[in-house]
Amino acid sequence: MAPKRAFLWVIGWFSLAMLFAGGLFYWKGNTMGMEFLTCYLIEWTLSVDNLFVFLMIFEAFSVDPHRQLRALEWGIIGAMIMRLVFIFLGVALVGLFEPILYVFGAILIYSAYKMAFKGEEQLDVSQNRFVKLVKKWFPITEGFEGDKFYIRRKGGVIATPMLLVLVAIETSDVMFAVDSIPAAFAISRHPLIIFSANIFAILGLRSLYFLLAHADRIFRFLRYGVAFVLAFVGVKMLIVHYYKIDIYLSLALVLSSLLLSILISLFAPISNRSDK
Repeated sequence: MAPKRAFLWVIGWFSLAMLFAGGLFYWKGNTMGMEFLTCYLIEWTLSVDNLFVFLMIFEAFSVDPHRQLRALEWGIIGAMIMRLVFIFLGVALVGLFEPILYVFGAILIYSAYKMAFKGEEQLDVSQNRFVKLVKKWFPITEGFEGDKFYIRRKGGVIATPMLLVLVAIETSDVMFAVDSIPAAFAISRHPLIIFSANIFAILGLRSLYFLLAHADRIFRFLRYGVAFVLAFVGVKMLIVHYYKIDIYLSLALVLSSLLLSILISLFAPISNRSDK
């Protein structure tokens, strides 16, 4: 997908999200509208961080742009299904045992710590246990077979590396959901708000990936902004029964921290320009 076309699609999905937010403000009131905007901003930002994981997966499997498009399409479908399952599980858990929110908050704070201090890590897809299971259960073709996930040969089913790519994407998205769903619960308890914010963020992932696929150095400090957001919503969740942080303040803090991290990324000098 060309950068110009990807940019137009990103703007299109963002505009749809803003139209939905406008509908919430009009029909459901300011509170639900602000909750959606804050959740959407958090989920969208976490999606950007997750896209760089997708980039590493594609590089590890040497996937060309055409096959990347197909893998992302199916990955997005799987992500939407998993989000729906995770959200209903979260709603059920909170309904049965509300102190689970403290666990969610602790998970977010720990995730923020890892993101801020773990440093850059290289992804080793060969150590993904689900990828290993697929290799154990199915024979794998030596090379790609177009954009097919499997082929039939001599009466049997043989998986292709495309299936391994899809498995790696979906399992990485599960780890992403472990952060994103608790973060959404820190902002809202309405399943409609949480699910719609996740879906609108996910729907723009494919276009956003092709727009940012080669911009990892430009946004090299974004992870610190994301870490701050995770830490903030984690603390917000831990103190929710003692002090309720205003939703307008939450949105302002999330937006300002992300904008600041992007501005620093854009204007801070880049050392070791020869390094990727």
